[in-house]
Formats: sequence, C-alpha cells, structure tokens
Amino acid sequence: MLARMKYINRWALMRNISEESLCQHSMETACFAHALALIKNKHFGGNLNAERAAVLALYHDMPEIITGDLPTPVKYFNEDMKDVYAKVEMNACEKILSMLPEDLKEDYSPFFFKEDEDEYLWKIVKAADKINAMTKCLEEKKAGNREFENALVSTEKAIREMKMEEADYFLDTFIESFTLTLDEQN
Repeated sequence: MLARMKYINRWALMRNISEESLCQHSMETACFAHALALIKNKHFGGNLNAERAAVLALYHDMPEIITGDLPTPVKYFNEDMKDVYAKVEMNACEKILSMLPEDLKEDYSPFFFKEDEDEYLWKIVKAADKINAMTKCLEEKKAGNREFENALVSTEKAIREMKMEEADYFLDTFIESFTLTLDEQN
C-alpha cells in the first residue's frame, strides 16, 4: 500500500506546471521537519529528536493512499466537513494498520495516531507541511504559473501565525533560495 503514494497527485483543484505526488511531498516534508527540529535545537534551545520528526513527516499523509488528496478548501470548508474528514482519515489509518502483521502494528501506530509524547514534533510536521506547500507555490510561480499566487500569500501567513521561531527562521533564512535557478544557487 505504501508504494501507492507515488500515484496520488496533489493540488487537484489547481493547474500545475509540475505535478507533485504524495510520495514527493512526504519526502520533502520529512526533510523540512528534520531541518526545523535541528534549527529549534541549534538556535532556540530545543531538545528535539530530529530523526523522529522526519519519520513522523514521512508518514503524516499516509491515509491519503486510501482517501486521495482532498483539497484544503474542501477539507476545511466548515467544522462539519472537517470533523467528517477526520473520521474518514481515522478509518483509513485503521485500515492501513490492519494490513500489517501483529508484531509490527505497535511500532507503526504512533505514525498514524498522534501520541502526547510527540505533540511538539507533530507541530513541527505541520509547519514542515506548510513550508512544503509554500515551496510548491514558489516553484510554480517561478515557472510562470500565476495560479499559486494567492496560495503563496495565505500559506506564508499561516506559517507566520503558527508563531514557531524555527519556522520563522527557516523562512527568513532559506525560503528565498527556492526562487533561484540552479546557477544562482552557487
């Protein structure tokens, strides 16, 4: 089932110059989560397990193997829709876990069902997820696609509103590099 991530495309409601699969998104989000945890540790006195943040991020959208990528405007249309979709995701998580051998279910469960001990790491994953969305918007804009302009503005606003110093640091230090060409990145 996990191998099916490469078949799930994101951003279905928008014209994309470059398609993005759930697999690509999960890998990039894991890299961002790892970086955010390291930034928290190195610059802001944190003591986070950066590797665990990366692994949580790898699995954060796993239910979408079954549900597909429901666009944000639909998923968060209102509280009823948000609650129903949360239940759908929960059922998808349970279905995926049920496919595992009994001796592995306990090991994979924390990646599907958020545990209190990982509460801040899940915030890191959420910020990384939004940073990934922002980089997608920047890449589309750089390629001449104006379709992502509003999403870019609202995504940056959402990241800043999280009030996470590590996410702000990432944006202030690294986000501009996503607007550069390969030659400009030297």
